[in-house]
Amino acid sequence: MNQVNSESAAIAADRLRITEIFCSLQGESRSVGWPTVFVRLTGCPLRCGYCDTTYSFHGGQWQTIDDIVAEVRSHGVRHVCVTGGEPLAQKRCIPLLQKLCDAGFEVSLETSGAIDISPVDSRVICVVDVKTPGSGEASRNHWPNLALLQPKDQVKFVICSRDDYDWSRAVLQEYRLAERCEVLFSPSYAQLPPRELAEWIIADRLPVRFQMQLHKQLWGEEQGR
Repeated sequence: MNQVNSESAAIAADRLRITEIFCSLQGESRSVGWPTVFVRLTGCPLRCGYCDTTYSFHGGQWQTIDDIVAEVRSHGVRHVCVTGGEPLAQKRCIPLLQKLCDAGFEVSLETSGAIDISPVDSRVICVVDVKTPGSGEASRNHWPNLALLQPKDQVKFVICSRDDYDWSRAVLQEYRLAERCEVLFSPSYAQLPPRELAEWIIADRLPVRFQMQLHKQLWGEEQGR
């Protein structure tokens, strides 16, 4: 390989395809309400029925890791959320997470739970979905991820129906998730009335946190907020 091709390969290896970078309030997870910079990576191998970010499946712009970190820093907030799509579908997501941690940010990763999280920097807060049957992608769950969760991490179930709730409750118990990290149960937006899910959790005294998407309460379906 000549020098020009070597340099081009090195540049390409340091880039990720980015759908958007923006500052808003965190709408989910333990850091809900904090001003947060969202780095949304392009692409996802899943097709969940309730997905609200299908616009991130394709397109995007290539950016170097250093440029991404610089853009994040320009927003002047402490919290950063790397999301998608499925961010781990891009291999360079791993060094991006490390660079953001090295820069002093509190970094969270929102991942579908379909890809191995073991390479993720230990400083990163992993928010791992467990895909319910109602998502249409339950077969894609990478179950070994659950054994890797630490107290700083969170695991999230998006509940579409009573069947989803019963299934999620069984997974919660089988894997003793509440002993490992914080567990979030969320109603699927416009599919399950939030009050129903809240009442089921209360009736069963489940050791989970009920969660609604703050950003959708504030801005509805508007994206990039």
